Amino acid sequence: MQNIEQVEYLFLGGGKGGKSLATELAKAGKRVAVVERGMIGGSCINVACIPTKALIRSARVAHTVRHAGAFGVEVGEPRIDMKRVSSRVKGVVDALVDVNLNSFIQAGFDLILGEGRFVGPRRIHVDLNDGGVRVLEGEHVFINTGTHAAIPSVPGLREADPLTHVEAIRIDEIPGHLIVIGGGYIGLEMAQAFLRLGARVTVLQKEPRVAMREDADVSEAIASALNEDGIDVRLNVEIESVSGRSGDSRDPVRVKLANGEHIEGTHILAATGRIPNTKDIGLELAGVELDSRGFIKVDEKLRTTASNVYAIGEAAGTPMFTHASFDDYRVLSAQLRGEARTTRGREIPYALFIEPELGRIGLNETEAAQKGIAVRVAKLPMAAVPRARTNSDTRGFMKALIAAESDEILGFTMFGSEAGEVVATVQIAMLGKLPYTVLRDAPIAHPTLTEGLNLLFATVPARIAK
Repeated sequence: MQNIEQVEYLFLGGGKGGKSLATELAKAGKRVAVVERGMIGGSCINVACIPTKALIRSARVAHTVRHAGAFGVEVGEPRIDMKRVSSRVKGVVDALVDVNLNSFIQAGFDLILGEGRFVGPRRIHVDLNDGGVRVLEGEHVFINTGTHAAIPSVPGLREADPLTHVEAIRIDEIPGHLIVIGGGYIGLEMAQAFLRLGARVTVLQKEPRVAMREDADVSEAIASALNEDGIDVRLNVEIESVSGRSGDSRDPVRVKLANGEHIEGTHILAATGRIPNTKDIGLELAGVELDSRGFIKVDEKLRTTASNVYAIGEAAGTPMFTHASFDDYRVLSAQLRGEARTTRGREIPYALFIEPELGRIGLNETEAAQKGIAVRVAKLPMAAVPRARTNSDTRGFMKALIAAESDEILGFTMFGSEAGEVVATVQIAMLGKLPYTVLRDAPIAHPTLTEGLNLLFATVPARIAK
């Protein structure tokens, strides 16, 4: 009979939330084991946030050089060496993997590289990557298995061997014509990055707008900015079939639309959502139930339906951002210390790293209307912000939602340069339950983009009388 190793804390998957909690527990002297397929540090570092933003940075530099003449600097058309771009992205990833591995070693937990699956309550069987088997049982078990890219069920698409963001960040050639299926955040970031690196890009979006979770004015501004860049954004598109093979010059990709039109490209990228990694890992044997979409059912304390088994991050239905997974770690860490922190009512900010950037926290107008929440709306064009003018980037706007009968900030959206940085200021005010007048009247440094908050909140309409 296989020896069953006993540990206090057992993790299946080493994403942001899981690795953070495992490190903390191990440093505190607990017996901790982490089972990971092989991505040291999790998907964010290896195939998601970090490499995509490294690729976007190279693309932004190319764009800056290409348009340097507008600032009185003549340098000519940039020459893109995609192999060096890919090498730089890999170097950024490798360095952070090393940082994480050293951190794990110093923490002292048992990092087990292999394929893990439940074979009973709180018991995990691991087929080791280098051969052999281990079976572990934990007093407390944490599932942190993440998600993977969905491939739409379009006839011929899977056979076309489409890129996902994982393959896209490793490509060492500039696509002649990249066809992107999906107008969400991943698709839009990749579309703009590859256009700026020299590809022709077409985005096919089945919905009537890109970035559908945003207000219509935000979606329209995003589409307009991408069109200005030269991206062919097509909305309300129904794909009938796909043929050819992505990246194969002998058999180009051909997309047939329901209206009879054909689009030919050199590469195709699928960016239509994420699927939780919860299939075929024995969750039914562990007593862990899933919802109708395949995510692990959890309560506000991230407890699953099985005793002493918790889920962390995307597999638990947590918003698909690294900082949200890290907040799951805070929730679980607090509980283990006997504190009463939960996921209830938390607001998770996020950013879309195209240019201009999108940053958001809290409600938007669409959500407020759906929930029947009366709000006052303030909106300011970025052209009104002095720093935007000095940067010669006045595209976009700021928008804030204020409670109708109080001065509470309920939400903030910014589509403009460095929005991902500015949104944090509003988030801190919201966390502190500060009235919007604090940001309206604060002496924010001039000229900065954050100073635009002074101007935005000065335009808040008067309270609505009861």
